[in-house]
Amino acid sequence: MRSTIKLILLFVTLAAIFTACEKAAELPYYKLGNSVTLTASSTTIAPAVGDSNKTALTLNWSYPNYATDSSNIKYIVEIDSSGRNFAQENTRVITKSLSTSFLAKELNSILLAYGYAFNVPVSMDVRVTSSYANNNERYVSNVLKIKMTPYKVPPKVAPPSSNSLFLVGSATAGGWNNPVIVPAQQFTRVDSVTYQGTFFLHGGAAYDLLPVNGDWSTKYNVADNSVVGLSAGGDFQFSTGPGNDIPGPAATGMYKLVFDFQHGKFTVTAVKTYALLYVPGDYQGWNPAIAPSLASVNNDGSYEGYVNIPTGGTYQFKLTSEPDWNGTNYGDGGSGTLSTAGNAGNLTVAAGGYYKINANTTTNTWSASATTWSLIGSFAASGWTNDVDMTFNSSSNSWTGTITTVAGDQFKFRANHDWLLNYGESGGQGSLVVNGDNLGDPSKNFSVPAGTHTITLYLNNSGYYTYNIQ
Repeated sequence: MRSTIKLILLFVTLAAIFTACEKAAELPYYKLGNSVTLTASSTTIAPAVGDSNKTALTLNWSYPNYATDSSNIKYIVEIDSSGRNFAQENTRVITKSLSTSFLAKELNSILLAYGYAFNVPVSMDVRVTSSYANNNERYVSNVLKIKMTPYKVPPKVAPPSSNSLFLVGSATAGGWNNPVIVPAQQFTRVDSVTYQGTFFLHGGAAYDLLPVNGDWSTKYNVADNSVVGLSAGGDFQFSTGPGNDIPGPAATGMYKLVFDFQHGKFTVTAVKTYALLYVPGDYQGWNPAIAPSLASVNNDGSYEGYVNIPTGGTYQFKLTSEPDWNGTNYGDGGSGTLSTAGNAGNLTVAAGGYYKINANTTTNTWSASATTWSLIGSFAASGWTNDVDMTFNSSSNSWTGTITTVAGDQFKFRANHDWLLNYGESGGQGSLVVNGDNLGDPSKNFSVPAGTHTITLYLNNSGYYTYNIQ
């Protein structure tokens, strides 16, 4: 028995020795591939608009000689501006093919996305990078330089034939009144398909665009104003019917609006938003939701605005931080101070009138000054000495006056026949500031034409004051 066990062990040992000495099979060897050679159907491409759906460029390349099945090989076609080393390339991925073609409109979109001008040839670089599907063994082809010329695509939305564009609506300084206030609600024409401007907009309201000031027959608005985020920009349309008004931003302030007719897109960018205090009182039914407001232009706790308090009633009001009674409410703290106490009395003025109200929620102080408004200037009826009184229009919440000017005449607005409070232009954009430039000052590029004019003063938009000359 013992000898049998020894014999088995001997055979096992010999088998292990012979197995260990057996030579392993060699691993397979796969040679590396090589860079492809790229060729193009043309090195100069300048299609016409009518050829947009035709093939403008065909690219062909050689096989990179990878050792495995060609179906596992990926080719990336790269196009970029010459001299940029493909840092901002436009790419197309190809498999199972050694060629690809581009329609004229596809190349045109690429060029226009880079910002190139219509009908101006530009030099573009083209190459192909090959690899396995997992991006291993990447090889880059030769670079072709191809001269491409973008053509002008008809705009998605027809630009105004008037070459002018105006803003109108409840969100604007002049509301839905048409004709609109100019220049405060007039866009600047950047080029044939782009209009932009910086405007005051009431929060939570709406607007449209007019190609002709004073004409409702055509306008620009949106197809669906329920689209989420549309207040910040999106698609717009030309309309000859009611359409849908464009929803404005939620917060009151100054906004830059850009309308791109080429692509039918618009953008709304906040320049400055205002903090508001609302002024509900017995003169308007104690309803904060529809009350006039005071604005803190710099969001620093200092508020200002104009409020018309008609004759009659008790001339009492409060200030609220929200358009309801759920925020911070400010009442009378005595001696020109504000109080947030629940039992604080109402703020009051002595009589009806058009009041400039200031409030400061940092120092908790307030004041109200009754104002009437007039025009004064170099025109004959004034001579910078005599005021031409303006009349308040309660329906439009504005002041109007009539003056006759000759070429070169200038004027300003002032309160209570006194220079203590006067408004002039701010940069020729239609907005007014205290002690601003004379309206009509030719050195400021906003001269007043000779003739008889109706002048309208708008002080009802808290934080933004403007005017209109007709």
